[in-house]
Amino acid sequence: MLKQNIEEQLQNQIEKEGSSSQLYLAMACWADVKGFKGAAEFLYAHADEEREHMLKLIKFINERGGHATVPSLPSPGKDYQSLMGVFKSILEHEILVTESINDIISLCLEEKDHTTNNFMQWYIAEQMEEEELARTIIDKLEMIGSDTSSLYLFDKELSGLSIHDPAE
Repeated sequence: MLKQNIEEQLQNQIEKEGSSSQLYLAMACWADVKGFKGAAEFLYAHADEEREHMLKLIKFINERGGHATVPSLPSPGKDYQSLMGVFKSILEHEILVTESINDIISLCLEEKDHTTNNFMQWYIAEQMEEEELARTIIDKLEMIGSDTSSLYLFDKELSGLSIHDPAE
């Protein structure tokens, strides 16, 4: 049985994962209309992955005797200055999500909720991967600079970049 304070933190994380999905979907739309078809494909897939993260939390809460609720989500912005700006925003966002997950784990340790702590370890592994992926993309975009032909090739590369589950 989940303790109320842990369920509340998990519920807050559901909102963060749902908001992440919405954010990546908005970024995908921006990339799509700006002609970055590879980035759009990557970001659409990332939006789906974030939704799966949200569903995983919902199911966990319900399986542990809680009652997950679906939060209303604020609409993300729709304008971005550049592809670099998109990925810098992603990195900043993922760092905030990591901090939130760390807070949940700290609470689990304090409350001696080893089951939820164990469950949340998957999210830690996922966050390490997400932050590293964003940093790698930013590094590549910095190497490209203003070279449009390289940016074109990199955009094509993004469409094939796999987002995988660290548990797989």
